[in-house]
Amino acid sequence: MKRAKTKSERSSLMNVGRRVDYAVRALSYLAGQSDGPVVSRTDIEKSQDIPSFYLSKIMKDLVAGGLVRSHIGSKGGFTLAKAASAISIKDVYETVERPLVLMECLDKGADYCSFCAVCLQKSVWQEAQSVLANFLAGVTIAAIADRQGLRDRLVGMPRLSKGLVNARN
Repeated sequence: MKRAKTKSERSSLMNVGRRVDYAVRALSYLAGQSDGPVVSRTDIEKSQDIPSFYLSKIMKDLVAGGLVRSHIGSKGGFTLAKAASAISIKDVYETVERPLVLMECLDKGADYCSFCAVCLQKSVWQEAQSVLANFLAGVTIAAIADRQGLRDRLVGMPRLSKGLVNARN
């Protein structure tokens, strides 16, 4: 009999969820703007189709993590705190989620799983984690900078995509 997964349970495998997706969208949009002007939260929200309640929390995390600088005032908004070429996707993931760990046993060892010392698959997950971490560390926000924004790019696509944008508005 298959056990039902409760809402509070998490998979031990890494999950790239909305927070990471939205953070990467926001950072790539900031990186795509010419010479780093202050970009309003509303501009990021609308151009990248990120819900306001998510964006506020994510930007707070990105500021706390040192990836974004917040500017207060009527012309306030956000700028990158460092060069887009110095911000990796791995940095973003770890800033808005947690350290990159595919399996909890790789991080917590025997405290998490009593079979850790004799597990035959542990080395497989260690290698996979290493490959993924190295790959994500090698992809920078500069490589995926987005001047236009997802919403405008989608509107410019063939007929089918336009219906998707209009359906969401």
